[in-house]
Amino acid sequence: MQRLSQTIKIVLLCLTLAFSAQAQKSRKHRASKRRTTHSRQNVATTSGEYVPVLKYDPKRNADQDIKNAVVEARRTGKRILLEVGGEWCIWCHIMDEYFEKHTDLLSFREKNFIMVKINYSDENKNTQVLSRYPEIPGYPHIFVLDSNGKFLYSKNTGELEEGRGYNLERFMAFLKEWSPQTNGSAKR
Repeated sequence: MQRLSQTIKIVLLCLTLAFSAQAQKSRKHRASKRRTTHSRQNVATTSGEYVPVLKYDPKRNADQDIKNAVVEARRTGKRILLEVGGEWCIWCHIMDEYFEKHTDLLSFREKNFIMVKINYSDENKNTQVLSRYPEIPGYPHIFVLDSNGKFLYSKNTGELEEGRGYNLERFMAFLKEWSPQTNGSAKR
């Protein structure tokens, strides 16, 4: 009887471990899908079509990504949002999820801005590129550039936070203020 009890405990432990591993794999898969909100994200193209940089990647050339965004911003009349952060940044992922849940906010961003994620991590701090802009107090951080790549504004996203997410009115007001239609003036 004691042996049967031990066998049952071992079987239950194995099932628990297997279930936990499967649940963790499922969470990683869902997180991976969240990080690839747009199907064309970070993929090179031979057609010359602009591909938005929507993932933090320490191997990317941030300077070239910004130059490419400027070309696209000039072509489309949009402004540029540089979002600085990294895969390590919990609030960066919360922001991605927030845009996914608030399609009106995402739609407004895509209509008015070229989005470029700039990696900041131990692997690549992009020191040279980020030295062109004001000091970053926390992550994620957003810089607004005009269609020529000229710096316009530095936004501490902590000001947009509310609870474990973001405040929709404040976030939309920020994007509207700096969209090309409102011609926001240079501020710091």
